[in-house]
Formats: sequence, structure tokens, C-alpha cells
Amino acid sequence: MVGVDRNDNIAVLQAVRLFDLSRSNLAEHIDSMKVDYANPAVHADPRTTYTCLAQSARQLAGKVAYHGDAWVRSDYRGQGMPKIMAGVAFGVSFAMWAPDYICALVAPWLLEKGVVAEYGYTHHESGGLRMLEQNILSEYVLIWLTREELASRVEQHDAVIR
Repeated sequence: MVGVDRNDNIAVLQAVRLFDLSRSNLAEHIDSMKVDYANPAVHADPRTTYTCLAQSARQLAGKVAYHGDAWVRSDYRGQGMPKIMAGVAFGVSFAMWAPDYICALVAPWLLEKGVVAEYGYTHHESGGLRMLEQNILSEYVLIWLTREELASRVEQHDAVIR
């Protein structure tokens, strides 16, 4: 998604994609690095490792929408954009794919700062991704909604608009 201002300059960006995990689950997908690379053997640094420790990720299977990176231009920050952008991402994902789950991997500070609550995610678990890259360990929290929770969010929003 691309959001522009009155002058057609980019103000916000949001990525969402669908994973077909009908023969796998999110934990396996993360461990294989396919969450970030179509072909990890070709594109990923061979010294980089991904590990998913979140047990809940083993339950996330089927059609899984991955709510990826977001960017908000500095003059639009602090105005509730994460909630708006997540709402649009949820609605579009539900309309296009009706996924079994929608999820994201976020830095712990987003949870601590309340940004994840603004997104509207109801579940979270530490250990979603432990990434070792160039001897630097980064950790991310797995956040997710079920299809039923996603449908409820979309229907609530639809009722407000009417």
C-alpha cells in the first residue's frame, strides 16, 4: 500500500503478502528464511540464521497473511497512522484472501510502546524470530489474529462506516 499527501508525495508505505502454508507452518517458514527470501540459498547471506522459538507459530498454517514492513514519513508520525494503516491492511487482506491468520514480526519496543495495540492485534508471543546476522542477534515478537478475529475487526469497521 502507498499513501500520498495532497502533493502526491509518498507519506506512508505498508507491505502485506500471502503465504501458502498448507503443507507447512509459520515456524518452519521462518526457520527456512522464506519469510524474507523467495530463494534463501541464492539471496541470503550463508552466515545469517533465522530461528523461530514461538510455539504458537507452529499452529499458524494454511493461508497466512504476513503484515510486513511499514513506513510513515516523519511529519505524519504521532497521528495514529499505524491504526489506520493496519485497518486498511486488515480489510484488504480479508477481502482478497480471507486468510486463516494474519501475522507480523515486530521489534519488542513496538509492543512496549503500545504500537501493537494500535494495530489491533490480540495475540503476541516472544521468540517469533531470532536472527543472527553478522554476529548481531535481533529478536522479534510474533503477533497475530485468527480469521474469525480478522473478520470481526473488518465487520466492526464496516458497521462504523454505515
